Amino acid sequence: MDKLPDKYNPADFESDIYNSWLEKGYFHSEVSAKKKPYSIVIPPPNVTGYLHVGHALNNSLQDILIRYARMKGFAACWFPGTDHAGIATQNVVEKELNKNGITRFTLGREKFIEKVWEWRSRYGSGIISQLKALGCSCDWERLRFTFDDDYVKSVNHEFVTLYNDGLIYRGNYMVNWCPRCLTAVSDIEVEHKEKKGNLWDIKYPLIVEETGLPSKTEFITVSTTRPETMLGDTAVAVNPSDKRYKKYLGRKVFLPLVDRLIPIIEDDYVDKDFGTGAVKVTPAHDPNDFEMGQRHNLNKINVMTDDAVMNENAGRYKGLERYEARKKVLEDLESLGYLGSKKDHISSVGMCSRCDTVIEPRISLQWFVSMKALAEPAIKAVQEGRVKFVPKKWEKLYYNWMENIRDWCISRQLWWGHRIPVWYCTKCSEMIVTESLPKVCKCGSTGFRQDEDVLDTWFSSNLWPFAVMRWPQKTAELDYFFPTSVLITGHDIIFFWVARMIMMSLYFMKEVPFKEVFISPLVTDIHGRKMSKSKGNVIDPMSIIDKNGADVLRFTLASLTSPGKNMLLGEDKIEGSRNFANKLWNASKFVTANIQGVNVIETDPKTLTLNPWDKWILSKFAKTVKSLEKYLEKYSISFACKCLTDFFWNDYCDWYIESAKSRIYEKKYNDDKDGGSAATEFGNTDKAKDRQAAQFVLWYVLERYLKILHPFMPFITEKIWQSIPHEGESIIIAKFPEIKSRILDKTDNVVENELLKIFNLISEIRKIRSELKINPAVRVKVYLNPADILFEKNVKDNAGYIKDLAKLQEIVIGRPADNKGFIKSIKDENEIFVYILDAIDIELELNRINNEIRKIIQEKDKSSAKLENPQFLDKAPKDIINKEKSKLSQALKIIESLQEQLSLLQSIK
Repeated sequence: MDKLPDKYNPADFESDIYNSWLEKGYFHSEVSAKKKPYSIVIPPPNVTGYLHVGHALNNSLQDILIRYARMKGFAACWFPGTDHAGIATQNVVEKELNKNGITRFTLGREKFIEKVWEWRSRYGSGIISQLKALGCSCDWERLRFTFDDDYVKSVNHEFVTLYNDGLIYRGNYMVNWCPRCLTAVSDIEVEHKEKKGNLWDIKYPLIVEETGLPSKTEFITVSTTRPETMLGDTAVAVNPSDKRYKKYLGRKVFLPLVDRLIPIIEDDYVDKDFGTGAVKVTPAHDPNDFEMGQRHNLNKINVMTDDAVMNENAGRYKGLERYEARKKVLEDLESLGYLGSKKDHISSVGMCSRCDTVIEPRISLQWFVSMKALAEPAIKAVQEGRVKFVPKKWEKLYYNWMENIRDWCISRQLWWGHRIPVWYCTKCSEMIVTESLPKVCKCGSTGFRQDEDVLDTWFSSNLWPFAVMRWPQKTAELDYFFPTSVLITGHDIIFFWVARMIMMSLYFMKEVPFKEVFISPLVTDIHGRKMSKSKGNVIDPMSIIDKNGADVLRFTLASLTSPGKNMLLGEDKIEGSRNFANKLWNASKFVTANIQGVNVIETDPKTLTLNPWDKWILSKFAKTVKSLEKYLEKYSISFACKCLTDFFWNDYCDWYIESAKSRIYEKKYNDDKDGGSAATEFGNTDKAKDRQAAQFVLWYVLERYLKILHPFMPFITEKIWQSIPHEGESIIIAKFPEIKSRILDKTDNVVENELLKIFNLISEIRKIRSELKINPAVRVKVYLNPADILFEKNVKDNAGYIKDLAKLQEIVIGRPADNKGFIKSIKDENEIFVYILDAIDIELELNRINNEIRKIIQEKDKSSAKLENPQFLDKAPKDIINKEKSKLSQALKIIESLQEQLSLLQSIK
């Protein structure tokens, strides 16, 4: 056994313990006919990534479940891996090249890909190292990367199969386009930001039917935030219910600047309360306009190049960047008399999440997956309960997305990614869709060029639950570990990843990919604000690990994980977990120091005489194990943590250890009629046997408690477990405690109820001592008038414990002859009289309390004055105002408490 150092310093042992686990292969799990499988696939972090708080939370929760399953006897396998993260990784490498004045186009595709691989080999393992520092017990022998050869084969097989089955097609459709990255991007890669801008009114002259010329007096005015796109207008739309424009139906308008005649159409999409109620329709540059264009068979005129520069369709504005064109268009409209009013307008603008460039919706030739047929069985799987969402409320979001699903654009104009497995014959241009390079075209040519596009990263990651097991190969691990047990992820990717995994798994595997989806909460700062670098409220999990250890970070995050609620993370929460770790360390040192020389492992419990305090703590532990398992099954992680801390801090440390001290140290008490030392309680006069029972139970409960805490705090539990008597190599592979019917592992409500009133009695006396600030070293005299004979006997039997834990000189059964000098309290219908005249100087205490009240009143008045000041309320930040309100509320509570003490002392005086 290793001796515990005096102080808890996780930096001294966490990495050594993790390396020992790795060396001994404890994380690896093989296919076993003797065990049931339990598997989790890690949401693969980007290869460009670093550990942020969301990662730390998500992976801590996964590790809790996988360690728990391992200890419960399952073949527990946590499949790890990283995602190639197409656009993110390409951007990172491009930025590095740009520092030296190099672009990817300068290098060419092949050389650029080499540079990306170089970057990946140098930096791509950073997130893995950080996950290990967190304590993640992934099966690292099964580490996968979405660019592994086997994985590439899986992705190619997926594409070709879907194409041959008629579910993949190519066409010109509206996409989110990044003019800087020069690629289509997915919805999740578009961040919508509220931006101040303008709403311009532009007058479109109606065409005079008799002359076919633009009217000089009759106009229809449209409202737009992007006047430069009017160059691609092919209609003006109004709402069918808008009576203002009924007279214009069937007529055409003159499109200024490009001299085009366009129709006025009716469409329900138009909001008649927005602007003028008439909108310009630009099908090639707006997704909603595109849909209207489809419905009304409108032309689609693209007026911009890939990099958002006006093209030949923009006429005289060709060559102008989009915002330069906007400025010029407005100037020309004004000079021609077509520009109306301009209003301030706040709109949601889509930005590329990778480069912060404003997204330009545009029509582009892309590859798409037809989603309707794939979505139907995936909806049914959740409806039938084959996949369960926790919390259940997220099912509504899932159904909403799935029932309104659109076809998925899966092609990206990047160089880093899975190349689309489509080839074109260089001789006859025949398109061939196949998993690998064709050998010969039907025309006899052997020359081919591959499609330039790559696949959306989500297209490859939606195979993750089975591709990590080398599908489409028929592997033993795929047959054994699939479907996986649970997926833990955030709500923001329910559609982009979770739903698509369900769809593809049902299509290719004819089975759901996981049985449950636990949606972890969003981590916010202590004020409920989303963490961001600009707000300066980002918490770096690695800095927490460096300062406090991985266990403290893990337990903090786990204790704040309530299903369906955002997590408020602040320094006070971290400090609370650090205090708990210190408490565990110090209590364990007490136990190890006091079981020296006792062979607890070979002790036969049947030979021990357990007193009610022993039976009580064993019963409380049994209930803790049962509750913990119930909470873990329901993913009520915060309740599981509270269950663990309440038992150890309150039951084990505050009550049982304190009571055991009197038995171990053979404490002496005054020889009162109401009882002797705790060592002679319950008729047990053999002090040696009583001490042995206390020592055994102290060890027995601690050793088993370390096991149930291990999934949450793996390092400290391993370190302590190795320092106390134990059986086995490591706590990580130890058996999770089972609750049976024998005396050590069963609940005992009778004993618990007996001692509960004793605890209430002690707590009430402690409360009085605390309120009156009686010196802990001063023992007081107490009279007790019990409500019934049973409690009286219980008190007499436990008199030694009561005197020790409540710091009493003596406890007398009955009422005092004279109440002078006594403070009276009632608990559980039992009258308690505490004599305090010998314990405190009442006059001195009265002066102290009065001075304290005056001091707090001054603080209260300051806060009240601020909160009554209109200038303070108008100008001060909201968090400062809330802080002042909190100070006022706290001051009022303190004053009320002090006044109660004052009244109490005055009544005695």
